Amino acid sequence: MSQLDPGSPVNLLADRFWEAILAEEPTTATMYGDDRYDDRLEDPSPEGRARRRRLMETTLAEAATIDLDAQSLEDRITLDMIRVVCELGIVQDDQRTDLLKMVDQMAGPQTLLPQVVMFQPADTPERFERLEARLRAYEGYMAANRELLREGIASGLTAPRIVTERTIAQLERLTMIPAEESIITTGARVASETDRARVADIVREVVIPAERAFLAALKDGYLAASREEPGLWSAPNGDALYRTQIRSWTTLDIDPQEVHRIGLEELESIEAERRTIARAEGFGDDTAAYRASLAAQADNIPDTAEMLLGRAREDIDRALALAPSYFGRLPRAGLDVKAVEEFKEKDSPFAYYIPPTTDGSRPGIYYANTYDLPSRVYTKLASTTYHEAVPGHHFQIALEMENETLTTFRRLGSRLVGGAYVEGWGLYAERLADEMGLYRSEAERFGMLDGQAWRAARLVVDSGLHGLHWPRQRSIDTLLSAGLTPTDSVIETDRYICWPGQALTYKLGQREIERLRAQIAARDGADFDLRAFHDAVLGHGSLPLATLSRELPNWVATPA
Repeated sequence: MSQLDPGSPVNLLADRFWEAILAEEPTTATMYGDDRYDDRLEDPSPEGRARRRRLMETTLAEAATIDLDAQSLEDRITLDMIRVVCELGIVQDDQRTDLLKMVDQMAGPQTLLPQVVMFQPADTPERFERLEARLRAYEGYMAANRELLREGIASGLTAPRIVTERTIAQLERLTMIPAEESIITTGARVASETDRARVADIVREVVIPAERAFLAALKDGYLAASREEPGLWSAPNGDALYRTQIRSWTTLDIDPQEVHRIGLEELESIEAERRTIARAEGFGDDTAAYRASLAAQADNIPDTAEMLLGRAREDIDRALALAPSYFGRLPRAGLDVKAVEEFKEKDSPFAYYIPPTTDGSRPGIYYANTYDLPSRVYTKLASTTYHEAVPGHHFQIALEMENETLTTFRRLGSRLVGGAYVEGWGLYAERLADEMGLYRSEAERFGMLDGQAWRAARLVVDSGLHGLHWPRQRSIDTLLSAGLTPTDSVIETDRYICWPGQALTYKLGQREIERLRAQIAARDGADFDLRAFHDAVLGHGSLPLATLSRELPNWVATPA
């Protein structure tokens, strides 16, 4: 591996850029174990937005002065990524996507404190003082967000009605919880119960009133102004907004109609694989009937949340035992398995992953959703675990964070270039788990194929909703036919409505990794080294797909 040159002009610029981003996104710093900004929250005000805009403009201008051809390979990649982040940041500021993101049942402002307190130590007087300052800053933070609601109403850049309704319902649940039982209070990492009681007092005095004021603003004017149509096309300049979101999430400039076509082709191919299993199990071509039989099998349904979490832990241990045969480098960071918190489980996906801290004080966390437990069948859990944990996101993200040949920007901030590389690897990992022999049965393999079909269906429904003017129910029906449960079909549809373009990252990224693997394997023949391929894919951090496509064949050495 090449050595990091911290004094190169590109790396110096990347360091300054990342430091400025952390100052503007203090809770991001906390999530990575950087406590310098633990006393503050993000600034959604016009002044904060102007600072972030200036950061993008000045960084882009400085990047333009650096001679790209004179830089090393890694520095050229870093410069590429800085440009992508800044250019997209400026375009999104021009389009005011901050107004659209203010109402969000997945990651809106109301979800910030419950998450950040779990990652912020407050076990000394100094640390507790910073936590108290952050909690008290919530009043001003939510007041600034209420101003954005008014600005969204005036401009027409409002959330779809279903997103507003879900956000209202979530805030109603949050504000009904007594301060002593709030997840902020119970989750705070404090040194004593006396300090926990002080947190409860702040929640009662500051947090709940701020949330009630935001809730009132949503009910009193914003709900009526919300867009009736779920697709981004229905917003002012909506078609251009969607193309920008596709670029932001995937780094690809691809037409929604082309995305739709790819999704339909992928669905057809995966369904052929599912029919093969259904026939072998005696169901002919009726894959829906086979799926229903699996959902009804008692041994496929966890009796308790702990049983589901325990099964996930077993699968992670089995994957870790086999990983050295498929990877030359393994992450040092550990991995915990936890249930999604009750307050947001109704709005959350089946599972997700939180990266470890850089100092090793906290491992990565795989969150599994135990809401509607009868729908959380083991045959679906397996591939989800391999996607989110091992050999999926935990391997990719932890190895990236531990890569000492990359700058801090590349190790921690590179996901700013979108999610297609990260989510593409996660989906690739589901198929890789099949090669590794990790699926316990053909039923689990069928569950994996259902997961693959789900991501292919995402191409169809995301482009359908936001580009082709689909109604919400058509998306739900499409996901049901792809194999999702009724619960997940609704939750996932509303997630895609809330986050235009994000759903495209999985299949588009997987297709590129698989295409490159086939290309290099054809080139190398019998000398193809799968471990070397995986190490090369994961050896440079998160990348724009165009960069991965251009450079990866050069990183996997041609046999002599």
